[in-house]
Amino acid sequence: MRRRHVAKIEIDNGSGFCFGVTTAISKAEEELERTGVLYCLGDIVHNAGEVERLQKKGLITVDHGEFAKLHNVKVLLRAHGEPPSTYEIARRNNIEIIDATCPVVLQLQKRVKVAYDKSVAPAKDSDNDPLILIYGKPGHAEVNGLVGQTEGRAVVIQDKSDLDKVDLNRDIWLYSQTTKSIEGFQEIVAEIKARKTEGSFQWFDTICRQVANRMPQMREFAANHDVILFVSGAKSSNGKVLYAQCKEVNPKTYLITDETELDPEWIENAKSIGICGATSTPRWLMQKVAEACSATDVNNAEDNYADTKK
Repeated sequence: MRRRHVAKIEIDNGSGFCFGVTTAISKAEEELERTGVLYCLGDIVHNAGEVERLQKKGLITVDHGEFAKLHNVKVLLRAHGEPPSTYEIARRNNIEIIDATCPVVLQLQKRVKVAYDKSVAPAKDSDNDPLILIYGKPGHAEVNGLVGQTEGRAVVIQDKSDLDKVDLNRDIWLYSQTTKSIEGFQEIVAEIKARKTEGSFQWFDTICRQVANRMPQMREFAANHDVILFVSGAKSSNGKVLYAQCKEVNPKTYLITDETELDPEWIENAKSIGICGATSTPRWLMQKVAEACSATDVNNAEDNYADTKK
């Protein structure tokens, strides 16, 4: 079947790596250029295509168990950050750390540690001392790093239902994973206020605005196209949030990990196709998706997509 010519294919200018991810990848590439080998604790970014690209250059991804067995090597810590225990293992094993922790995450870690050391650690009764809450995804690398600043005593909450398990009448300090939504954080704050009858409550909006500001921008982008192809790795928490934002605005939003998952029927008869992605999605991958869309055109004789980065 011959399909009509796609009038416009546009890559969202605001999509792609955030500052922290860009810095981590740059540091990895610099070291690989010099030595040809570098270990990385966890996937450097939650995108399989980008991880594979760097692995071909010599990047070796290890988990925490494998990391603890390394000695006398260089290991990159990705943008998500790590708990103090990781640095202690590196010291014992003579591991040289290339620290690519995002500055926003690093500042948040310091704030949580100061709060813990000042008001929680000295307390004698752990059931009544101030409670540090982290609004975030349990098990996420950044969240693990934050909980590590409190010797494991911070409590992670993912949604309002998790508050049922918390003694809200203790003094509470609430922080947020940097990539969570502002709306979600505000809902948690409002819920704690509504339920709390005793004790103090302090909350700190620690959400990265570079990431948060992408939400309204991406909603506008999604509204301006017939079809949206959202490109993201399966492990990306940020990708899930941004995809949901696009889907809410434009029901014809499809989540794909790369160009091989494109279904031509999605874009048949579309006059305008928008391609966007998570903070962990490389621009080269979005360009491949754009080229795949263009290739479905029966003319297939010209590039008919606009990369707004140019």
